[in-house]
Amino acid sequence: MLAGEHVLILAENGHIEAIVPIAEAGDGVRHLEGILCPGMVNAHCHIELSHMKGIIPEGTGLVEFVKQVILKRDAPSSPDLSQAEYHEIYEQLLDQKLRAMDEAVEELYQTGTVAVGDICNTADSLELKRHSPLYWHNFIEVSGFVDEVAAKRLKFSEAILAAFVKSQPNATAAGNTLTPHAPYSVSKTLFNLLNEKTAGQLISIHNQETTAENSLYQSKEGGLLSLYEVLGINTEGFAATSKSSLQSWLPYFNQGQKIIAVHNTFTNEADVLAATEISKAAASAGLPYYCICVNANLYIENKLPPLEMLLANDCNIVLGTDSYASNRQLNMMEEICTLRKNFAAVPLATMLQWATINGAEALGIDDQYGSFEKGKKPGLVLIDPNNMKSKRVDLHV
Repeated sequence: MLAGEHVLILAENGHIEAIVPIAEAGDGVRHLEGILCPGMVNAHCHIELSHMKGIIPEGTGLVEFVKQVILKRDAPSSPDLSQAEYHEIYEQLLDQKLRAMDEAVEELYQTGTVAVGDICNTADSLELKRHSPLYWHNFIEVSGFVDEVAAKRLKFSEAILAAFVKSQPNATAAGNTLTPHAPYSVSKTLFNLLNEKTAGQLISIHNQETTAENSLYQSKEGGLLSLYEVLGINTEGFAATSKSSLQSWLPYFNQGQKIIAVHNTFTNEADVLAATEISKAAASAGLPYYCICVNANLYIENKLPPLEMLLANDCNIVLGTDSYASNRQLNMMEEICTLRKNFAAVPLATMLQWATINGAEALGIDDQYGSFEKGKKPGLVLIDPNNMKSKRVDLHV
């Protein structure tokens, strides 16, 4: 397979045996037209929300978006429904979910994704992942904004985590970890519990996706208070910190966690500089990875992430798609195309690095994925430079 002036020598199972100059490759070289790159790593996805494609309108803003996800993601509950009627509706929705997840995984696979950091609130995707050609890091999400329910919420999520671990007897524990949902949905008590439970592990957290999140922490004001009211959540136990969201939640994690902060739409330079100091003081596993999901940002808030600022501060950047609930597709190349349209000064090679080796390093799988190196099995993606479409390369054609 031609890669510039060199050829990848691959084993039947896709492992790289060597990278040699074309003059030394011998006969039977397969020539491909386009850009050949390693398989892509989607650092943030919600595969179990695939059934919500097109349900929530664009441009609602995050507060309304979250409310709609909560109200529409599961089977409706009503005192007028009998147990048999509810069970029938639940089974229909589960079947719809499974079919939608299958279609989503097929899109991921065919467009060149090889690994996914996936947010899980249920075990609905468990069987799909057991037989999937993709690598999955399952972030079992924990939420609970009221201190009194912290232990109960953690126990519920630990049961889901146990189900994933049990279903993957050959998978390492690193492929399944507990993770906080977002600063606006996790109480102080729950943050502290999660800090202990995730010591030395990889976690992911939705960060500064809306200005309301910063307003909540800085002054206990903003649109999230109306969301809590609609959901019947008591906020008396929450106290403002007079700091931004990121500067408020990051100090909770001081047990050597590796952290992927997702979205970061309203993160500023002061936050990034503070995060550097907080991470050093906590002796963490390193600086946070900042995951950009640009099409979801535009879908929900019609707002671009502060990419130039992140670049100027040498931040670790990775890419994700978020879910079908907030995106028209789960194609990593479409994320890159949107970034190129809005940030033309950033080289394509840099963005491909975010989508490959940076993502692999973030998920802790760079020993096999993310780059063309002898002994790795990173998968192959061919990008057509004329239309910037990507597709998985079938090794056996």
